[in-house]
Formats: sequence, C-alpha cells, structure tokens
Amino acid sequence: MAPTAMPEIARRALTAALGALVLLAGSAAPPAGATAVPAAPVTSAASTGKDVTAVLFEWSYASVAEECRKTLGPAGYGAVQVSPPQEHIQGPQWWTSYQPVGYRIAGRLGDRAAFAAMVAACHGAGVRVVVDAVVNHMAAASGTGTGGSPYTKYDYPGTYGRQDMDDCTTVVADYKDRRNVQDCELVGLADLDTGEPRVRDRIAAYLNDLLSLGVDGFRVDAAKHIPVDDLAAIKSRLSKPGALWKQETIHGDGEAVRPDDYLRTGSVQEFRYARDLKRVFLGERLAYLKNYGEGWGYLPGDRASVFVDNHDTERGGDTLSYKSGAAYTLANVFMLAWPYGSPDVNSGYEFTDRDAGPPGGGAVRACWQDGWKCQHDWPEIKSMVAFRNTVHGTAVTDWWDNGYQAVAFGRGTKGYVALNHEKFPLTRTFRTSLPGGDYCDVQSGRRVTVDASGAFTATLAPDTGLALHAGARTCG
Repeated sequence: MAPTAMPEIARRALTAALGALVLLAGSAAPPAGATAVPAAPVTSAASTGKDVTAVLFEWSYASVAEECRKTLGPAGYGAVQVSPPQEHIQGPQWWTSYQPVGYRIAGRLGDRAAFAAMVAACHGAGVRVVVDAVVNHMAAASGTGTGGSPYTKYDYPGTYGRQDMDDCTTVVADYKDRRNVQDCELVGLADLDTGEPRVRDRIAAYLNDLLSLGVDGFRVDAAKHIPVDDLAAIKSRLSKPGALWKQETIHGDGEAVRPDDYLRTGSVQEFRYARDLKRVFLGERLAYLKNYGEGWGYLPGDRASVFVDNHDTERGGDTLSYKSGAAYTLANVFMLAWPYGSPDVNSGYEFTDRDAGPPGGGAVRACWQDGWKCQHDWPEIKSMVAFRNTVHGTAVTDWWDNGYQAVAFGRGTKGYVALNHEKFPLTRTFRTSLPGGDYCDVQSGRRVTVDASGAFTATLAPDTGLALHAGARTCG
C-alpha cells in the first residue's frame, strides 16, 4: 500500500464490507525488552548476486509455482514476490488482499498447501520467495473473511482485540506529524499498536510461520506507518534474522517520516527512482541519467529497492506503466542494466477499473491471455535478467550520449547497452571495453561483432535498445 497522501489509496479500504479472522499460526517469540532495540541484521537482494525480483501481483500460488518452473528460474530471476497470503476480507477488488482479518493462509490466491507447494516449486527452480506482508493494520468494517472467519473492526477473535490497537482512531491526515502517520488509521483501517510486546509477538509468529514453510523474506507493506524501532523489535523475533527485508516507505518532501530512517532494519523501496524515470522518459532527456541513483540524492544503492512501477503507482499514474508504450519497456531495460539498487519487475494485469481484482481470481492460464500482461516475460525485459546477473559487481564504463534521447554505456568487460529513445534511427560506432568477438544482441536476437579495439557499428530503430553481454556470445 501507499501512503494516504497518494490518490490511489483513497479508494482502497473504505468500500470493504466482509472480513474475518482466524487463529494465529506458529508459536509466539519471547517478549520484548526495551522499546528501542538495536539495529537488526540487514540482508538485501543486492547482497545475493541474483538480485532481480519478479513481482507477480495477484497471481494464484499454483500459477506462481508453474511460472517459477517455466520462466523465472530459466531466465535467472533471483526471487519472486507474491501477494499477501493471509485471510482477508471478501470481495473481487485487488485491495481486499491488503485488509487482513487473520493470519491463517486462506486468501483467494490459495490455501496453505498451495502456498507450501509454490515455495517448494520456486526453490526447485532456484528462485527465492518474498511475501508481501501486511502487518501495520487489520481490516475495517465487519463481515466474514475468505477463510470463513467472522470479525468486526477492532475485534479479530483469536488474534487481536481492542486492547491491541492504537488509541488514535482518526484517519491519517498530516504527514508532517510523525505520531499522526504512525499511530492513526491508514484510510480507516484498524491500526495495530506495534509498540506492544503482545502485538510484536503475534506479528513475528505469523512471519515465522511463513519462514517455516521456506519463505526467504518479506516486503513490509505500509512500513512508513510503523515506527522503525517496532519493526526492529519484530525482526529480532524472527527465526531467520537474515531474511530479506524490503520496506515500503514512500518518500514525501518535508514529511516527518523519512525512508532513510528505515535503512538500519533492511532495504527500502526508493519511490523517487520510479517517479523520476517517468519524468525523464516522457518529458526530459535520457542523457540526464548519467549519474542516476545516489548522484540524484537517492538512498544508498546497496539498500535501495527500485522499480519502474508497482501495483499502486501504475494505478495512480505517478510512474510509467504498461500503458506507456515503448518508454515503459526502455525504462525497464535501463533499470536492469544500471547498477543502482535491486530491481523489482512489476507483472500484473490490464485494468480500466482501477479497483478491479485479478482475472480468474488469480489463476493464470497463459501469459498475454485474459488480461495478464506478464511483463516479466516480455523478451526485452526477460533477456536483461541474464545481462544483469552476468555484469553483477561491475561499474559503469564508456558512457556516451547525444545530449538528448540516445545513450549507451558499458559494464566493464562484461556488458554494453545502448538505448535509442529518439523518433529516428540511430547509427554510430560504439566504443566499449568488451573483448573482441561475436556477441548476441539479446534485445533483437541479431549477431554483433566487436573488433579487437572494442568497437562495433550498429543501427538502432526508434525506441529500441541493444544489449551485449559475456554470457550471450551466440544467438539461438
């Protein structure tokens, strides 16, 4: 979820009507000590080598399992992020997944057995599993959840009661007030008092249950609305303290809660990266990207999680999306080629109704059918995953730009990329640090010969890219 200041969020929770709650799985961890806790161990995707995550938004777990075997593993994706597995309110909208009524694995995307089978299948394909964890709040209103559990707001039998909620019951409205942001209710959702040891124990037990099924890490939804000391205390209770820990903390100018506050507990999603890519690709010059990342004042690259779009921003319009045409494809190619942050590739479905839930309840019969966009499997994007794995650990070299919408750069002796966002073909001789010989341009599937000096000549059509790397010396 995004902060309430973001327009797309306002449509989320308040239309909810039905929901439920079930007994918390797993055993509780030891009680908390002091309110402030030491920094937790930090493991980011950047430290794992294969750092590209495919975010299969609202895919059923059976469909994720198949995609790990068929596409993600062979393509070299390091991880898959799956949508929240906990029991949630009923309804066809996508955001029902973000209104928990309990911590049993009983959402629309699959039950416990399907989830466990998915984790095993992905691990068998060499793909780690990251769960979108909703731990800031519980559902609003009242009803019966996807697993059949009854609930009312502030009362989730077997898990939480009114004593486990923050005292503030007004909607978050002032992002310059830390207490308002972190103690009050995000779009009216019941806010958990994560400063309480019992609540920390409950959340940690849920996450530990997922870890017991083989989960490798978490994307912490709405982390900005949880004090960082509370997250550190929860993380300290995990059975695997080194689990991947990616936090949704959206940057806002002049706000009281800052993304860099959360660097000591894990990696942080750098929303400015995605917003600025939209501005550059749609209204400015690709030449400006020469020092993209920390040179633009962003978070440290080894702790930053980056993306071109996600499920919130594609609906809110503050980033590029699949509706942006070639600019979207090229931006993903750039992200995967550029050595800043750990990339998430958003992969969702077509929508005209921004609230619409997944086609077929999340069952994906085939990519590019029934509205499934499958961006992770677009040839231009998928081919760059192996590129990124091959050039891992190398710096940018041999930068070139035409001052406008054409750029090219190398990754030492391991790879080279050129992007032409002009409206006319680009022909030039590119000078690289690649060893001489034949390479396959993984963007077009054509052979490119690099001479002994590292140079090659190529023509790029408008809005296309070229990518060579040491792991693709021949085509086919």
